[in-house]
Amino acid sequence: MASRQVNHETAGQIGPVEFSSGSLDSAVSRSLGIACGERVEGGIAVHFANAYTVALADKEPAFAELLSRGVCYPDGMPVVWWGRRQYSNQVWERVYGPDFMEAVLAAKSPLRHYLVGGSPDTLECLLQEISTRWPAAQIVGAESPPFRELSSAELAAQDERIRASGASVVWVGLGTPKQDYEVARIASSLPVMAVAVGAAFDFISGTKKQAPTWMQKSGTEWAFRLASEPKRLWRRYLWGNPRFVVAALRHRRG
Repeated sequence: MASRQVNHETAGQIGPVEFSSGSLDSAVSRSLGIACGERVEGGIAVHFANAYTVALADKEPAFAELLSRGVCYPDGMPVVWWGRRQYSNQVWERVYGPDFMEAVLAAKSPLRHYLVGGSPDTLECLLQEISTRWPAAQIVGAESPPFRELSSAELAAQDERIRASGASVVWVGLGTPKQDYEVARIASSLPVMAVAVGAAFDFISGTKKQAPTWMQKSGTEWAFRLASEPKRLWRRYLWGNPRFVVAALRHRRG
């Protein structure tokens, strides 16, 4: 089953990645329209790309092509700044995965949500937080996959559980780029909106701290996260940030 081709405004290219820009509100509204619309064969994958995502796409053309098949929003301030520089006649604002997830969960809609990712403890805390903050949100399933590659049979069984739940939105928090491949796979298999939301499970559940708002807005959030998890994130920032700059310059307009 092929993923659904959805008409969405492509604002421009940064590095090899095609982005849809706008505000968080417009992204949420557009996605609610997709998820609540008439069901057709196929699904849609939604990605949130930061500097590291662009760097990976620059290194791996197949990953860049995968991102282009879905909807990709700017999830980091360096991406937003470069977008504003290159496309000054368009609105480029940060569409941050955790904020997007919170806004969709808070929306008054008939959406049925399924959660995939996080540790069992994180998932339990996330479910409790959603129940407390957004009691009207319909959670129809949640699972914490093992930290290894799943077999074809295991993936098929997961897809069947999602299908049987009647989910319209599948939130995937498995880390970049694994989650991006997974939402593309889910969207090719099921008529759902599959959303790669990164650390949203950790942040919304409260199991990890977010950077202060001023750091998020100033583009220094990476320093906070690197200091919090140096062993896991050092490559993302120390390799990813310079590679992003190189990719953005190589593909710049004019």
